[in-house]
Formats: sequence, structure tokens, C-alpha cells
Amino acid sequence: MTDNRSYSTQALSGWGRYPVQSCHVFRPEKRSEVAATLDSGQQSSYIPRGLGRSYGDAALNENAGVIWQVLLNRFLSFDSATGVLECESGVSLAEVIQYFLPRGWFLPVTPGTKFVTVGGAIAADIHGKNHHKDGSFSNFTLDFRLLTPTGEILLCSPASNPEIFWATVGGMGLTGVVLSARLQLRRVDSAYVFVDFHRSPNVEDALATMEASDERYDYSVAWIDGLATGNAMGRSVLMRGNHAAAAELPARIKRPLTLPTSAQWNLFIDFPSGALNRLTVKAFNTVYYAVHHTAPRQLVDLGKFFYPLDAINRWNRMYGKRGFVQYQIALPQASGREGLRTILGRLARSGRASFLAVLKRFGDAGNGLLSFPLRGYTLALDIPAAPGLVPFLHELDRMTLDHGGRIYLAKDAVLRAEDFAAMYPKLESFRAIQRKLDPKRLFCSSMARRLRIVD
Repeated sequence: MTDNRSYSTQALSGWGRYPVQSCHVFRPEKRSEVAATLDSGQQSSYIPRGLGRSYGDAALNENAGVIWQVLLNRFLSFDSATGVLECESGVSLAEVIQYFLPRGWFLPVTPGTKFVTVGGAIAADIHGKNHHKDGSFSNFTLDFRLLTPTGEILLCSPASNPEIFWATVGGMGLTGVVLSARLQLRRVDSAYVFVDFHRSPNVEDALATMEASDERYDYSVAWIDGLATGNAMGRSVLMRGNHAAAAELPARIKRPLTLPTSAQWNLFIDFPSGALNRLTVKAFNTVYYAVHHTAPRQLVDLGKFFYPLDAINRWNRMYGKRGFVQYQIALPQASGREGLRTILGRLARSGRASFLAVLKRFGDAGNGLLSFPLRGYTLALDIPAAPGLVPFLHELDRMTLDHGGRIYLAKDAVLRAEDFAAMYPKLESFRAIQRKLDPKRLFCSSMARRLRIVD
């Protein structure tokens, strides 16, 4: 049996590999060991961690405790009639797909990687390509069991302990440890979607097309060229899809609910720092835009549509040892178009290349006190870590604030506390609940200290 009081000191980072910090890591194998770890008094504070797919310092706790929950990954129950799954918080979305897609059930909300734990999905209140219709992960989280900093286990739902529920979803692990959760899965007829591809010459056309037609699609997302300027600024490839019925599939597909086998690539070494620069990314963008023509009703399997980069193990090594920052903003409907033009223009002028740039529309904001989405638009950029990056991102932060927007905490690495407070108007309500749950300040993270989320 693992001694729940033992730990190892490790250099940890988020998926962006920036920053890297020394943390004291605990790996409980049973839910009871989590409480014993918190009660041991070995560390000044703790933060839960899943598969490490948040990008910055949200799941880091420099020189303090990190509770790595990947071994708490058991399925507890499943109702095959309703699709309600109960599982431990260390279960990954990949494991949910592996076991339940063949039974006709899929994730109700998923981000761009399946290597995310259920606990992490709740902590970040993740969103996906269907937010314009279905909202965030919390809309399908029926309830969860939360181990509070005082050692109490609370059943939390929108009806039971609702204040704690809405503080925990999107609360970045600062209210306690989610031990288990019940989720409502989505029934599907096949492992495929029909996707309509549309090539837009600029961001104005992309947004107009999405706004005019998104309600006809379960999923909508756009690849966007962050380097294009002038009349081509924000040129995009829109990808909007609906689940395919088994009866619609071609005869060659004999098992509709089975994902086809695809090649898996591995990056065993880091690319040289600077390999993804303005010239190489501009060349990639030119080719990508050229080969993706407007084409309706293309059959795509769920893996390729939702998780294209999961086919490359450790794809974050493409950015070299210095790492990168994923920078994601949400802008409200009223000022979003102007904000996108301003930020895309500044990015193009900066010479900083974003290899992956994604544009989506958001539906209504949820009830999570620190949940990220708000009705309007969201833009995500991958920017290599290089000299001058932090002041440049602070400049983008101010532009985002000027247009009434906010930064996604699961992606953030450099936001300032005063800007964070201005972006999240429910922060004081969150702090009040967190103080009651954690009077001794047992839960904290490097991000929480940087942004002064907790006192």
C-alpha cells in the first residue's frame, strides 16, 4: 500500500511547459488517502492535479503540495438506460470514450484533447465546440462529492449545496478535492460527424457565417490565420458538424460505434526553440488555407474532429524547451468584433506567430462564479515563450479588458491580479465561499497566489 504521507519533489509544469516549478507531489491510490494527506500537516497548502493539461500554473504549487489524482480513476456505476455515469475524479475523458462510445454514449462537452480528467473538467468548467448550444461541462455535471479543507465530504449539485457547487465548477481546485462525480452522457448513433467546411476570406465573413448558421449545427469551430493582414485579416476555415446516424454511414463502415484505427505519432525530442517562427507558421497557414476548400457534408470520425493533436504524443515539444503560452480570451457579443480585429491586428504586427489559432462562438454564460465563457466570441492562440512575451501579453490583456472580455484561467500563465479582478465580477462572491470552506487556507496554487484569488 502507498504511504499517503510520502511524497516526491518534482519539477512540474502545465502543458505549455511554462513556467516550471518545484512541487511536492502526493499520489493517493484511494479516496480515503486524500483526506489523510490533507490531515498530515506536511505541507502549508495543496492543490489537486489531474493529467496536467492546463497550460500555465493552475495545477502547480511551488514548494508546496500537489495531489496528483490520476490513480483515482475508477468507474463507480453506470445506468445504461439514462447514460448517467458515476466515476472518480481521476477518470480521463479518453477512458470515458473508450468504454462508453461502443455502448452508444459520448461526452456531452469536450475540449480539444481527451486527456483531461473529470476533476479537471469540473475545476475549469471546460467548454467545447458546442457551447453555442449546450453550454459548459457544469450543465451536465449532476453532482459531485467534495472533500473540503476541513475534512468534510459534501454532496454538491445545483440543488444541494448550490453555492459550493457553483464555486467549485470553474474554481480551479481551490474549494477542495472532487472525489467523484455523476455525469450525464450524450447518446449517439455512431462514432462519426458530418462536417461542413467553409473557407472565409477574413474574420468578418467568418463571424457573419457562423452567426447566420451555427444554430443548425451541434458543433462549430474555425481555424483562423493569425498572421494575415489587410483585407485577409483573420481568414478562416470553418468546420461545423452534426452527429451522423448509423443509417447515414457508407456500407464500408461495418461497426458504426467503433472509432477507426489511426496512426499515432511520438515526438521523442524537443524541436529547436524558435522552430515555430513567423516564417514557418506563415508557410503552414498558407498551405492549410489553400488545401481546405468549401466542402459540405464531409464524413469525419469523432477522434479527428475533436482531437486532431492527440494523434501526436507530446506535441508540446514542437515549441522547444522554452515552452509556450496558450492565450485564450472571451469577448462579449456587443464589442467582440471590434475586439477581435484589434487583437488580431496587434498579433500580426508583433511578429509573434501562433501555430494554432481557434475561433468559436459562445452561448450564454453559466452560473459558475469563475467560469470563463460569456455570450460572444472566444479566440485561442498558442504563442512560443520568447523574450518580451510577458509585456506583450499584458498589452493583449488590457485590450481584452477594454472590450469587456476575460482570460481563461485554465490557459493563463501571466495575467496580473488587478486585471483578473476586473475581468471576473463574481470574484468577491467566490472568495467569501472559499473563506468559509477553507478557514486555514489549506488550498492554494501558484496561480491563486499570482492572481490573489485567495487571501
